[in-house]
Amino acid sequence: MHMAVTVAVAGASGYAGGEVLRLLAAHPGVEIGALTAHSSAGSALGELQPHLRSLADRVLLPTSVDHLAGHDVVVLALPHGASGEIAAQLPDDVLAIDLGADHRLASADDWTAFYGTAHAGTWPYGMPELITGSGTRQREALAGARRIAVPGCNVTAVTLGLQPGVAAGLLDTTDVVAVLANGYSGAGKALRPHLLAAEAAQSAQPYAVGGTHRHIPEIRQNLRAAGAEDVTLSFTPTLVPMSRGILATATARLAPAHADADDAQVRAAWADAYAQETFVHLLPPGQWPTTAMTLGSNSALVQVVVDRAVGRVVTVTALDNLVKGTAGAAVQSMNIALGLEETLGLTTEGVAP
Repeated sequence: MHMAVTVAVAGASGYAGGEVLRLLAAHPGVEIGALTAHSSAGSALGELQPHLRSLADRVLLPTSVDHLAGHDVVVLALPHGASGEIAAQLPDDVLAIDLGADHRLASADDWTAFYGTAHAGTWPYGMPELITGSGTRQREALAGARRIAVPGCNVTAVTLGLQPGVAAGLLDTTDVVAVLANGYSGAGKALRPHLLAAEAAQSAQPYAVGGTHRHIPEIRQNLRAAGAEDVTLSFTPTLVPMSRGILATATARLAPAHADADDAQVRAAWADAYAQETFVHLLPPGQWPTTAMTLGSNSALVQVVVDRAVGRVVTVTALDNLVKGTAGAAVQSMNIALGLEETLGLTTEGVAP
């Protein structure tokens, strides 16, 4: 029996921080330690996260290294650009898990091009199911890690949709197109006019169109890890009136050597890739993922077909952006890093209706 590990959460007042706490509150191997925030410091957590009843009386502390140090694990649920400075001051033996983008990219040039600041460095990447070579997965790099960068939520959906075909050599990655429907929680809690109910409730809104979305270099990075040599990606996300969820439709041409592959041959690559994965599931033929299927769960649901008329493979992936897309990935990666059972504190069961 493992002793409980202590976990501090910085940014506990936000959506990502709150979701981490919801999962950790049910984790049998965790004791929740300091909870910190910036402008909300001094408030009771229940004022900002009223659904977290077991933690409602906890008072939020200012986000500082003094309050975060002394824990086994520190989860950084902070805005992009804010994690690097704090993480650099944490002891090397602390498991620091960054939910922001600061440590995801291997290329400092990509970071500067898309984020416009100095690169904070690269940490082990927190997508256990990422294909990293023949028969290998990223979870092998997470065992014993003390720094983990959690992927972007859109990145997870597109990567899980396409990577089996990339690894099998079935896809031409020089012409990848991804169009996503995204829930509003992915935009965070900031009060901005286009996020108000009066603007958003009956509207679908594209954003970061034309190659400007910051998840683009991360998706390219992952597809290269899975075996792609060159990746050209057209990526268009759209906010739709739902609180949670991502539905990602990602397509690519069949590679010339596999131009005649049929549905069964293509499907076999996805079935083989995910046969042993607890949290990624290829649905039966003809059943299409919906975001409702994944609500509250750490599951990603995938479907794949061949559009024979245009010679393209079409993948559709659904996940909960706050769970498998963020907090669930953090807890899953934490479990691996600490030598715990990978599934502790996580569920594949969704909430319906």
